[in-house]
Amino acid sequence: MVNYVMSLNIVLINPEIPQNTGNIARTCAAINATLILIRPLGFSTDEKSVKRAGLDYWDMLNIEYYDSFEEFLSATPDANCYFYTTKSKKNYTAIKYQAPTYLVFGPESKGIDENLLVKNKESCVRIPMVEAARSLNLSNSVAIAAYEVLRQNDFEALSCEGDLHRLKW
Repeated sequence: MVNYVMSLNIVLINPEIPQNTGNIARTCAAINATLILIRPLGFSTDEKSVKRAGLDYWDMLNIEYYDSFEEFLSATPDANCYFYTTKSKKNYTAIKYQAPTYLVFGPESKGIDENLLVKNKESCVRIPMVEAARSLNLSNSVAIAAYEVLRQNDFEALSCEGDLHRLKW
């Protein structure tokens, strides 16, 4: 697999819902980002529901597993981590993402552990939403964040032509 020039990585800490992870895997395959899963997972990646959500993209996916966030950090000392949380005031579009980029998301039920957020408060960002909303769906949040990084880099290494050749106008 060819690595994306920006070196975009999606980090999921203890994901709980297999369909979300499957959808995120599909997004990662489509944009050539690496998916990093931090154990424990709330499911098996062999489960039918994860693979169904990723459809036929699993062979295009670059995926890594770590047993803890500390193990991940030890293995990636040059990582520029951006922590997505509802507890930040900094808008995700206000950041100039630096390579190698690691977008970090917590488990669906509780988000990133507060101790980790406090240690990394300068790298915490949020996706704006109305105050009454608790949070966005994890797979939607990942797509929003990843495409902002891609947009800032003029979508380099991605085809913007798509299926235009199939149009019969």
